[in-house]
Amino acid sequence: MAGDKKKRALRGRAGRMQGGRGSGRAGKGAVRLWGRHAVEAALMNPARQHRKLWATREGVDSLDGELPADFPVEYADVSDLARLVARDAPHQGLVLECEPLADLHLDDVIDGQVNRPIVVLDQVTDPHNVGAIMRSAAAFDAAAIVTQDRHAPPEGGVVAKSASGALESVPWVRVVNLSRALEDLAEAGYWRIGLAGEAETTLGDALPAGPVALVLGAEGEGMRHGVTQHCDALARLPISDAMESLNVSNAAAVALYAIATRPAGD
Repeated sequence: MAGDKKKRALRGRAGRMQGGRGSGRAGKGAVRLWGRHAVEAALMNPARQHRKLWATREGVDSLDGELPADFPVEYADVSDLARLVARDAPHQGLVLECEPLADLHLDDVIDGQVNRPIVVLDQVTDPHNVGAIMRSAAAFDAAAIVTQDRHAPPEGGVVAKSASGALESVPWVRVVNLSRALEDLAEAGYWRIGLAGEAETTLGDALPAGPVALVLGAEGEGMRHGVTQHCDALARLPISDAMESLNVSNAAAVALYAIATRPAGD
């Protein structure tokens, strides 16, 4: 890699490329990521198996690390890279094709630590929102996010770009039945708080002393009735009457901050 400063080795494993040069789509079962933070985090993640990196030379130089000598890189210009990603996606000269991360089970992420909430998303389908929530989850040291497999975006470039690297560090658990997952969290000692604008109690007053599962629904529709029934409490954020609601990713960030800064023993 060119550059003046000495760079550390990127730890990811390179895999064998499947699919042809300039195919314009990910190979079977593969995930395509783009943007410096998303690609760099994936390259640094030893749990990722990588297939191929398409890049401009400037994009490779921007990475905070040294690619292995045998890493499969194909240099391309900006217009070529644009054909490999979603329309108008800001790829920043880097497009990585890799294997999806291994599936996780809820038991894998339950740790019961008071200051490490688990974020449960009910039908939040916009990949930009899921990625932004993942970024906030990383910032406030959440233990994981949990989604229902049928009502969540797939792992991919838009989520990864919005998450700004957090896709590689925040465990993402996909479940078949969200209500059952909430039952399992209750059995593990989590207090399940659903954010709802119509709730009478504010989040600060609803927070317990123990571990929290924070439940958020899709914008507009909110949480489904069955999910609401599996919450121990509903709470709202104390926003001004001048604004009806917050974007779900903004609400998640505010709620995670409130959980992280609650007084000890409250």
